[in-house]
Amino acid sequence: MSYISIGLNILAGLLYTPWMIRQIGESQYGLYTLANSLITLFLIDFGLSAATARFMSKYHAEGDEQKANGFLGVIYKLYLIIDAVIFTTLLVIYFLLDKIYVQLTPEEITQFKIVYIIAGSFSIFNFPFVTLNGILTAYEKFIQQKLGDIIYRVLLVGMMCAALFLGYGLYALVAVHAIVGLIMIAYKLIIIKTLTPVKVNFKHKDRTLFKDIFKFSIWVTVSTFAARLIFNISPTILGVVAGSGSSAIAVFGVVATIESYAYIVTTAINGMFMPKISVIYANPDPEKNIMPLMINVGRFQFALNALIVIGFALIGKPFINLWVGEGYSLAYYGILLVLMPGLFFNSLQIVNTAMMVTNNTKLQGLINLLTGVINVCVSFVLSYFYGVIGACVSICFAYTVRLVIFHIVGYTKMHFDIKTFIKKCYLKMAVPAICTFAVGFIVNFFWKSNGLLGLAVKAAVILTCFLVFNLVLGLSKDERVRVFSKIGKKMRKKSETV
Repeated sequence: MSYISIGLNILAGLLYTPWMIRQIGESQYGLYTLANSLITLFLIDFGLSAATARFMSKYHAEGDEQKANGFLGVIYKLYLIIDAVIFTTLLVIYFLLDKIYVQLTPEEITQFKIVYIIAGSFSIFNFPFVTLNGILTAYEKFIQQKLGDIIYRVLLVGMMCAALFLGYGLYALVAVHAIVGLIMIAYKLIIIKTLTPVKVNFKHKDRTLFKDIFKFSIWVTVSTFAARLIFNISPTILGVVAGSGSSAIAVFGVVATIESYAYIVTTAINGMFMPKISVIYANPDPEKNIMPLMINVGRFQFALNALIVIGFALIGKPFINLWVGEGYSLAYYGILLVLMPGLFFNSLQIVNTAMMVTNNTKLQGLINLLTGVINVCVSFVLSYFYGVIGACVSICFAYTVRLVIFHIVGYTKMHFDIKTFIKKCYLKMAVPAICTFAVGFIVNFFWKSNGLLGLAVKAAVILTCFLVFNLVLGLSKDERVRVFSKIGKKMRKKSETV
């Protein structure tokens, strides 16, 4: 169900986004992107959603529902306090919008204010209900939770399409987001009410619990805030300094959309190895014993990221032209810039998880904060001179710095054999990636067809070559034997069934 949800998200975005842009226009799409990014920038839950999942899981496992209900009483009080602060902040910003976004026209400022009010009002109401996902996770209601994600996506796209077909514009699209969001809050509340024993105890007071929540949440908050200093703040920086105003923001919106799809796919298995890593660290010599897992997962992640980067490098430009139009061709270069660092960083997933297991969240938070600060500082300069490409170069640079630091930390702090990892992961998996790119480049050179059918055939060729080269050059002899052995067993079972 998770992959169905991911598939629906990507498919809806690829098919729906260009049509929506054509229906409402580039300027209004830019305002739509700007409003969402600005409001999201301030919706930091200070790590309380992660704390909800962690503490609720603990109390549920211990069978102490009284403590779980008391915890929710404390966490909701904290959420309401934060919500009040966010409301005040957004209210002050509302009266300064025309002074902040000087590149927008008076008409665009008027439209933006209305969009800001609609989206901001829903966000303020929705904020305390962020805890609902943590409760569903703690009580292992994964099917209901993922079903909710699917329902949300289907309702959102369906209602937005209906609004556009009926001739409604930007305001209706933002209102649909709020309406569907309210429906999902009601859905999750019903699931929790009927399938869990949760009953919030608002009278509960516990200073020790408050301190525990604070200690757990503070560095998660830093990391969350730092993430906002990358893609969420970039449209605002472009709106402040870029001469092209809403046009640059619209192009960046396409960059952010494709990057988010790639991120969802390449991080689908994040967190799955935490139990295994915890067991490794509970035994002697964890740094040595974790290396096989680190290398194997790293190779898989490198291969997956390489396929995305190579595929987009070869057929991404005509895809962008077909998808949203030639006016967004700059997005092709921006997407490549923001995807490249992930080719190596996502391969360090085990390092990242091991830092959490060993309680190095403070170090993670500081690294992420440095990444965000670098991006903001560099982006203000580069976006002024080079617009959306400058913003993407800034993100690429900041992510590269983070990548280098994580390698250094993995070697010096976590005591991993990074040299062996680089040799067996990056260098070994780079060979099939380079071969795939070479074949794809030759196909592109001799076959100029860039229509929908042509791109589909090229994508199929790239995927086939990638799989073959990885099977022959990426896997070891033992791994190839295991792969063919499993395929043989499945074929024999099918033949026996027949």
